[in-house]
Amino acid sequence: MSGKRERSADELYRDDAARADAIAFGRKSGADGRGFLEGAGLAVMSAAVGAAIPFSRNMPAGVMPALVGKRDRNDKAHPLTLDFPGKDKALALIGEVPLVAETPVHLLDDDTTPTEKFYIRNNGLIPDVAGDPDTWVVEIDGEVNTPLRLTLGEIKARFPATTRRMVLECGGNGRSFYSPPAQGNPWTNGGAGCAEWTGVPLADVLRAAGIGSSAIYTAHYSPDRHISGDAHRAALSRGVRLEKAMDKHSMIVWAMNGAPLTHIHGGPVRLLYPGWTGSASQKWVSRIRLRDREHDGPGMTGDQYRVPIRPVVPGDTPEPSNLRILEAMPLRSIVTSPANGARVLAGTRTLDLRGAAWAGDREVKQVDVSVDFGVSWQEASLAAPHNRYDWRRWTATVKLPSDGYYEIWSRATDSEDEMQPFTPPNWNPHGYAANPIHRIAVLIG
Repeated sequence: MSGKRERSADELYRDDAARADAIAFGRKSGADGRGFLEGAGLAVMSAAVGAAIPFSRNMPAGVMPALVGKRDRNDKAHPLTLDFPGKDKALALIGEVPLVAETPVHLLDDDTTPTEKFYIRNNGLIPDVAGDPDTWVVEIDGEVNTPLRLTLGEIKARFPATTRRMVLECGGNGRSFYSPPAQGNPWTNGGAGCAEWTGVPLADVLRAAGIGSSAIYTAHYSPDRHISGDAHRAALSRGVRLEKAMDKHSMIVWAMNGAPLTHIHGGPVRLLYPGWTGSASQKWVSRIRLRDREHDGPGMTGDQYRVPIRPVVPGDTPEPSNLRILEAMPLRSIVTSPANGARVLAGTRTLDLRGAAWAGDREVKQVDVSVDFGVSWQEASLAAPHNRYDWRRWTATVKLPSDGYYEIWSRATDSEDEMQPFTPPNWNPHGYAANPIHRIAVLIG
């Protein structure tokens, strides 16, 4: 035996999309980028997706059907699921050490993401936390006039609390859509959630310490250790520009969805910088230091949490001078109902859709949906946000001409008129900030 491994459809399309089209379906691309499927090729693809394809002539060439590709985590596409106290067992386990789990997109159908459905992202070993949460100490030092050492109980008593519903998103959300593959956990679109967070504005605490005139950056510290187990190596120590730290929506939080912050989500206390990469929202925060320079802790140097300033050839190594720190996350929309691969009764001619969209530091201006592979688009209805950094829930009802295989595409536009791309832009070695349009498959009949 040669020991040669057969490549999966995902790998074929990743390596050479045009050849994969030809091999799998006998499809050729036209001048407009659409694929021509006729005769045996159309029959093969219809068999692959399990139904006739009413808009087959509109299908883009070199793109695997959403039902065949792993566009979203579900039991069939990703059998490894999480078994963790207090968490939904449908969460997809995509990393064991450190523990990482993403939420199947159809479980993000709630206006407020329940804690049990919220994704998990760790960078190191989960620290032991015991005792009364109110005795947890947070130190504020560095470029301040009066260093502070406050217990959580003192923070609660001293500063007015507020509750806001805001999106938290992993910087690698969407990573698996990059080609060639990038390093890191293979997130699809489930590395995000929108919970209600209770705490105090970080700015109030920093002002109480007296911000020094030389302060320009924060540095965050917590007791989680590096995955090597080395007690002298921190897993992560990120920071943000002082302007973001002083935004009224940046918070020190101790409650999530009306309950004490669970240990796995950073309890008893964490930082929350909405709109920015989740790595900045340090879990189990024990110290916040103001610095007179950009922070250089673990996760802040080299190509970690950095993206190219100018695009690079996918697969290349960017020059250090061509990298910037990943701060605000990009625009994203998702279809949360129906689920990818849903089967609907024969004869159904209208289909109700639901989803969500968010845009980092920007606002969501519009969401459009398509059922004919992007040839035409229909504007969805957007619900008003509860507050800044809340995601926008959207709904739409689409018409379907016949039974068969359909792809539902969602595409958002933000307040700067930037639109979600069809393929993820700005490839980078760690796969940060990939935000292609969301595609799911539905079978009618």
